[in-house]
Amino acid sequence: MTKKILFFISEDWFFCSHFLERAVAARDAGYEVVVVTREKNHGDYIRNAGLKLIPVDFERRSINPLRDLSMLQSVYNIYAQERPDIVHHIAAKPIFYGTLIARMLGIASVVNAPVGMGYAFSSSDTKARLLRPLIKLAYRLLLNPKGSRVIFENAHDLNYFVIAGAARKMDTLLIRGAGINLAEFEPHPEPAGVPVVMLIARMLRDKGIMEFLGAAELLHESGVDARFILVGSPDPGNPASISAEILQSWNGKSGVEWWGWRDDVADVLRQAHIVCLPSYREGLPKSLLEAAAAGLPIVTTDAIGCRDVVEDGVNGYLVPIKESAPLAAALEKLIVNRNLRCAMGQKGRLRAEAEFSSQRVIAETLAVYAQVQPRSP
Repeated sequence: MTKKILFFISEDWFFCSHFLERAVAARDAGYEVVVVTREKNHGDYIRNAGLKLIPVDFERRSINPLRDLSMLQSVYNIYAQERPDIVHHIAAKPIFYGTLIARMLGIASVVNAPVGMGYAFSSSDTKARLLRPLIKLAYRLLLNPKGSRVIFENAHDLNYFVIAGAARKMDTLLIRGAGINLAEFEPHPEPAGVPVVMLIARMLRDKGIMEFLGAAELLHESGVDARFILVGSPDPGNPASISAEILQSWNGKSGVEWWGWRDDVADVLRQAHIVCLPSYREGLPKSLLEAAAAGLPIVTTDAIGCRDVVEDGVNGYLVPIKESAPLAAALEKLIVNRNLRCAMGQKGRLRAEAEFSSQRVIAETLAVYAQVQPRSP
């Protein structure tokens, strides 16, 4: 009898970016796959991959359970109708709501993945500080029910949740990111022209966008010739989002350009000399994995998740969080030294091949499904 896996995730674009390959591999392995998410612009990608998509009206920004009652009822009805053998919940709200519903319906095979930890853990503003204790409590209650498995993207988060009593060590697994298609993202000769420093991410303050802008201004003022490219769109569902109006106002200042959302990232990276992500906190940033696979040197912060991709001085540089001056200094070393860029890029490619391939991540994820799935009588 065919086993059914149901993915519950907040956004269709994030599913396509981080989980589509694994879901297709599960389908190819004989599972029926259902995806429950908010459908915006990527629904056809999911359907065309041979997966069943069930749209749900999901609001990440809401913190009022009463406002979510309609969505909760919809998700409950979906779980009750689909009766999945395995549920895979991704990020905080799908974990909390999905695990609660799975308990109510007696669905025992649960896989939870608290990827990235989100705004409440990466931001230092008042709202995030107020939310953090409530979210920690919810994780302790719902992250690791009996018989479930919890997937983390970096060792820091895994150890943090085990020490906090939210996850049992025996139920945790480390699967390092979304995996990279090494054939799609591969090294290419550097493009001609002025060095391009590229940041690929959602346009959030917590991604270090302001520090990136500050570093560009410092380098521009000191006469360093480079272009500083922002690639990505605002995320109105996140309180740290930067508006399109502000992003457009930066175009042309201190060599900064905003290119907006791009879905041809491999082609975009061929136009870069250096990749930069001054993020405050990550799970395991896919844009840095893609950069490493593409043979590009990286400048990122010595932050959770980021430091898992870059070895300081080997395939890039690690700089302090929330500081533009050290970021500018590290970028300048690479902007003015082509040989250093090439050497670090080669080291990054070797690391991607050894640690971050899609094949490895897919195999590790399918092994988790085999562990939790109910046995046939």
